Amino acid sequence: MWRKQLTRTLRDLLAIGFGCFFYAFGLVAVNIKNHLAEGGITGITLILRYWFHIDPAYSTIFLNIPLIILGYKFLGKRALAYTIYGTGMLSAGLWVWQRLAFVQNLNLHNDLFIAGILAGLFGGIGSGIIYRFGGTTGGSDVLARIFEQERGIPMGRTLLVFDILVLVSSLSYLDIEHMMYTLLASFVFSRIVDQTMEGAYSARGVFIISKKHQEIGQRIMDEMERGITYLDSEGGYHQTPQKMLYCVVSPSEIADLRRLIQDEDPRAFVTIVDVHEALGEGFTYQRPRRSLFSRR
Repeated sequence: MWRKQLTRTLRDLLAIGFGCFFYAFGLVAVNIKNHLAEGGITGITLILRYWFHIDPAYSTIFLNIPLIILGYKFLGKRALAYTIYGTGMLSAGLWVWQRLAFVQNLNLHNDLFIAGILAGLFGGIGSGIIYRFGGTTGGSDVLARIFEQERGIPMGRTLLVFDILVLVSSLSYLDIEHMMYTLLASFVFSRIVDQTMEGAYSARGVFIISKKHQEIGQRIMDEMERGITYLDSEGGYHQTPQKMLYCVVSPSEIADLRRLIQDEDPRAFVTIVDVHEALGEGFTYQRPRRSLFSRR
């Protein structure tokens, strides 16, 4: 048991470290070079860099130390350890990338639109990996957790208000044009974080109500090689019991599934919903193979 926990912890630390360095690379190679702001504590470090020439690698540590001390009793042991580790790795990443010549020579500052997209991509992928493996980089996350537990204020609201305050403060050294591209980067950042945290195995969940549920279900299993589940349901109008069929397919299989249902029952009621992550056969490990000459 302890070996499995050790393996999981090492995996988490490696992933969080990689995410921190990836995020730090975007800050150094894109945000700083293009004078793009950032939300949260990272945004404050960029303000301090502009006005007082303080290296973000150092200010990241200095600003987070009091926050981590404040959040000590609000964070569990694991969360506290991962927060301290994430803060340290982000600071290390900023320090390293600022001192490597090839990063300074990268030509990523000719087009602000492209820079905004790249800033969102680097930040979103890096942060998404960090969050996916249970880590944070401290800062506003700690403050948001304190306000949630002490005042009952949702974390999302606190983070939004804090980011707005930091971005408004960034206008002290940015013009409106650069702020607009910063907002573009923030939009891309939020979308990429969601996708990274949800994982690559997105799918579609399909609910089917039909008098021919058995025929449809059998064809889904035979022709599409997808599993199905029959759910007991009751119609609200006539209050008659009926079967509802549920299955999960990849986005590319939706068209085939629609045709299959249309062939069997044009009057079937179908609802398709997004499944943010699908784990199991056909999605995260190999689907059973059939021989080329097997009968369907």
